[in-house]
Amino acid sequence: MISSSSVQRTAEELMAKAAIEIPDDYLAGLRKCADTEKGDLSAFVIKAMLENYDAAKEDRRAMCGDTGLPRWYATADVPLRPNRVHPLWRTDHNNNVGIGAPEIEYAFHPAADWIELTTVHKGGLFGSDYRMLFPGDGIDGIKRFYLDTLIGFGKRGLACQPAIVGVGLGGSKDTSMVLGKQASCLRVVGSRNPDPKVAALEDELKELGNSIGMGAMGFIGSSMVIDCHIEVGYCHTGGMPMSVHMFCLSSRRACARILADGRAQFRTDPMWFTDYMRRETVEWERPAAEAAE
Repeated sequence: MISSSSVQRTAEELMAKAAIEIPDDYLAGLRKCADTEKGDLSAFVIKAMLENYDAAKEDRRAMCGDTGLPRWYATADVPLRPNRVHPLWRTDHNNNVGIGAPEIEYAFHPAADWIELTTVHKGGLFGSDYRMLFPGDGIDGIKRFYLDTLIGFGKRGLACQPAIVGVGLGGSKDTSMVLGKQASCLRVVGSRNPDPKVAALEDELKELGNSIGMGAMGFIGSSMVIDCHIEVGYCHTGGMPMSVHMFCLSSRRACARILADGRAQFRTDPMWFTDYMRRETVEWERPAAEAAE
């Protein structure tokens, strides 16, 4: 039995880690951008970002003025400003807790004797969009909307790029939005979708995003996209919902697995998209499997 005190203690520590420490995979991706970026201003911004991350970790301060929308209640020991207000009255209770906040999503894994907690502090203003495509739009339609979103937000610096871009394809409208957000926030840089065709599209979209002439914070450059992740869900036969989400330069996430004895193992690589989560454990009869191919 895992005690509630173990969960609470681990969650509080995760909040501090996510607010202050950049995940290793994003940091490695940004350093690659710093090595290849040719735009003077974009290269300057990336260098400043890296220096800011070092200073935040050394001083134990939040890495960004926008501390995001945390998933759990923040204690006084975590350097987060209250970012949650009522949408109409703008009332603020100074604790990031209110109607529908914080968001908590649950997933289950068969035969697990552990609990895994992940916190994500995603900036909540810009960098996300949705469009209902149709089957006839095809891959070209996906690319068009993807570029529309990157350019629309990127040219004003509103996506705080370089960003991890998540794309949700399929499902219903709300499912598509969730898939895209999870793809941007809960997969590590360099990971690829297990479907080889989807993985190839991820590579293509990453290259496409970095070819539009935008770099860090909207300056001229080639560092728009740290990586692109796509998650899919079965959808209605008549449509193809699509969402695009940008996980900004303050790529704040932290996770920990709490074992049955109460010990916590801290990491920055969430294990959200398991085979079970993607329904890859479903056994199809041969004719149905061939039709799906």
